[in-house]
Amino acid sequence: MNDASPSQAPPADTERPAGTERPADTADRVGTARRVGTARLPGLALAVGVALVATALGRLAPVVGGPVAGIVLGVLVAVVVRPGARLRPGIAFAGRGVLQAAVVVLGAQLSLGQVLRVGVGSLPVMIVTLAACLAAAYWIGRRLGIVGDLRTLIGVGTGICGASAIAAVTPVIGAAEAEVAYAVSTIFVFNIAAVLTFPVVGHLLGMSQQAFGLFAGTAVNDMSSVVAAATTYGGAAADHAVVVKLARTLLIIPICLGLSALARRRARLAAGADGTPGAVRVGRLVPWFLVGFLVLAAVNTAGLVPSGAHGPLSTLAVFLITVALSAIGLSTEPARLRRTGLKPLLLGGCLWLVVSATSLAAQFLAQHL
Repeated sequence: MNDASPSQAPPADTERPAGTERPADTADRVGTARRVGTARLPGLALAVGVALVATALGRLAPVVGGPVAGIVLGVLVAVVVRPGARLRPGIAFAGRGVLQAAVVVLGAQLSLGQVLRVGVGSLPVMIVTLAACLAAAYWIGRRLGIVGDLRTLIGVGTGICGASAIAAVTPVIGAAEAEVAYAVSTIFVFNIAAVLTFPVVGHLLGMSQQAFGLFAGTAVNDMSSVVAAATTYGGAAADHAVVVKLARTLLIIPICLGLSALARRRARLAAGADGTPGAVRVGRLVPWFLVGFLVLAAVNTAGLVPSGAHGPLSTLAVFLITVALSAIGLSTEPARLRRTGLKPLLLGGCLWLVVSATSLAAQFLAQHL
């Protein structure tokens, strides 16, 4: 038998250096990426269009804001038009990918040095308030029969920073669009309540500008509502509240890490594993967008982000969140919201009261009042 027979000849691919690809493989991947990108364009364009309208409405009503207007408009369009299969890939991408990009851009608003200058006295109030909120979300949510992901979203949205925290947590726990829509709407209702009532409470208690700034920064959720409530009280209160709010945003990091670890443990249990913790790979626990968030915050802290870019980056972050929430609204099924009922709204109200009371009590104990 001839040793050089074709049946025993080595494959041509073995002569290629390791790690290289055939031109056909590269072309296939490029073609697939182009097809995926093209398929996403119609739905993404619709989400951006809704977000542009929502942004305009948000400027007319700053207390409402673009993100909330986006999710409401998205739901209305979903009810009237009912986006079909052609639009779904782009809507899904906007609801996830754009949401993650928005979290990265949020890092440009943070200066770690500025956060440290808030003072050691502010940190215990923030931590105690968040701990009380999360504990109440778990305890009250279970007794109301609210599913885990929804009570988690309402809990972190109330305890940390509203829509931004919901945006960061959503891809970590894989929450459904309907749950995100309900959580954002619930947070919005009590943001409005805080803007209207907190200045009155502050005057009744005789709070100083700094004390009210800490109160607003720890007990109001979205930045726009923090600014609205604190500005009503005074300029010094607004300045302090903004810094406290930025420091509070950093609490997204440990919360996302903890939820990521819990999500992986649940996945192991669902797959039939024993669920016992093994070696923790921090790199697998940290979502990529959270790494981007920290990198951009560090870059801003180092002074590498020009001061003139802060405003545009902040506007971009809000717009990206508006696009993502518009997409979530577009993919929402109103029937699912109706089936959810009023219990999540009741949970949001309870958590709002818990956070407000805890913030005031913590300040009183720390002699901030």
